[in-house]
Amino acid sequence: MSVKVTIHEADGISVVGLNGRIVLGEESNALRETVKGLIAEGKKKVVLDMSNVTYIDSAGLGILVAAYVSAKAQGVLIKLCALGHKFREVLQITKLLTIFEVYDTQAAAIDSFLESNASTAAAGKQ
Repeated sequence: MSVKVTIHEADGISVVGLNGRIVLGEESNALRETVKGLIAEGKKKVVLDMSNVTYIDSAGLGILVAAYVSAKAQGVLIKLCALGHKFREVLQITKLLTIFEVYDTQAAAIDSFLESNASTAAAGKQ
């Protein structure tokens, strides 16, 4: 089963819902192309909702890291949310948990962008 991708906007933040397996082949290409497309559209804040990801292999992890690095180089911030226990464990073992900002829920990830906007705005007024 390939990964299905849904995208919606919430408070100016692109939320990408991933459903299925992120593995070598077409599945990982869907994630790569989605992130590329958001960058091309000029989106600067992206949340990847992993709540329905059933499996990710090493190629999928590689795509995730490559998407993060590519996005960051262009001033785009990607945050992850709703990782399953096994997926969080894999990120912890591979030390990737130190690279990604990870939140328990989609709402928490979105709020983290809004909070950083508020503190940036407050700093600009001083």
